[in-house]
Amino acid sequence: MKEYRNFETKVIHQGYDGKDMLGSLVPPLFQTSTYAFDSAEQGERRFSGEEEGYIYSRLGNPTVSILEEKIAALENGEKGLAFGSGMAAVSAVLIALTKANDHIICSSGLYGCTFGLLSMMKEKYNMSLDFSEMKTEYEIRNLIKPDTAVIYIETPINPTMRLIDLEMVARVAKEFGIPVVVDNTFSTPYLQRPLELGCDVVVHSATKYIGGHGDVVAGLAVGKREFIDAVRNTTLKDIGGIISPFDAWLLLRGLKTLPVRLDRHCENAEKIAWKLRIHPKIKRVYYPHDNENPDFELGKKQMKKGGGMISFDINGSKKDAQNLLNHLDFIKIAVSLGDAETLIEHPATMTHAVVPEAERKKMGITDQLIRLSVGLENWEDIWKDLEQALVRI
Repeated sequence: MKEYRNFETKVIHQGYDGKDMLGSLVPPLFQTSTYAFDSAEQGERRFSGEEEGYIYSRLGNPTVSILEEKIAALENGEKGLAFGSGMAAVSAVLIALTKANDHIICSSGLYGCTFGLLSMMKEKYNMSLDFSEMKTEYEIRNLIKPDTAVIYIETPINPTMRLIDLEMVARVAKEFGIPVVVDNTFSTPYLQRPLELGCDVVVHSATKYIGGHGDVVAGLAVGKREFIDAVRNTTLKDIGGIISPFDAWLLLRGLKTLPVRLDRHCENAEKIAWKLRIHPKIKRVYYPHDNENPDFELGKKQMKKGGGMISFDINGSKKDAQNLLNHLDFIKIAVSLGDAETLIEHPATMTHAVVPEAERKKMGITDQLIRLSVGLENWEDIWKDLEQALVRI
């Protein structure tokens, strides 16, 4: 199939040729659970792997295949794999890379459910975890053990927006033959491509910016062909966290506008971050492309733009933070992110409530921290809504 050079063209055309589908401009929805074979012998050949073709939609589906090829091209990886949720992608990849008694190094902040998954793996399979800010090669080398199986990173970290130098981590990891997995949900391949920086596997909650409309729950993973095939044939197939054809179709629709949407998300977020930074009720703002952010230079190097996510600490208490949320007009109190609507949440009591308080504080998640997913509305309207609610603190 033809390869396209530029992202904005790839996101629309890569992975699909309407000539193969009766000229249909939009990829068809193959809403089927199973596939008929021409003969018993063909069924045998497909199950044995001697012949390519579809068998059962838990193992593969034409609509899903288009999505998987597209995300692989966008991340500049060899192969993609789609899942029923972001956590299905994260769990399938981590289970595929680890075994009982292994050691995992993680970024010093993680999405609450990823933290919960790792805690469960630690308890059930006697695995050990180390959390690190990964600021220097020495810090990473000092944590690596003979049984270190994987380095797992969020960057930007949810919700503190701290960044990790992916090139540096990948360079150290390669010396020891340790795979690096990166959650690229906040950035998407439009803003950041970890595989190009030397990392091994990228995972996404495609529910967020890739879907972009708040109407689908899904996950994606991209990596080397051999590894992705192994995940498809083991943890995806046997645990069964598959995506439905309709959800894959929704993601294909959403992807077409990803660059346009993210440009607007970023433009709005930059303006809102600046407004928050100079407001007397705000103690600190966390935004990658804010020039007062300690990771500003790394953000410029690693990310095309600063993204649509902002976190900030208020001058006040937990009650003040909740009061701010309760007095917003059109900004919605909701978890998730990347939707057309601006969304706001209180991480300590919502997305990261599963993380024990002591660990939350180590991650920088205080009762005063608020996370904002800046939407596609007019930025001045977003700011006016925030401003009138900040008066309540």
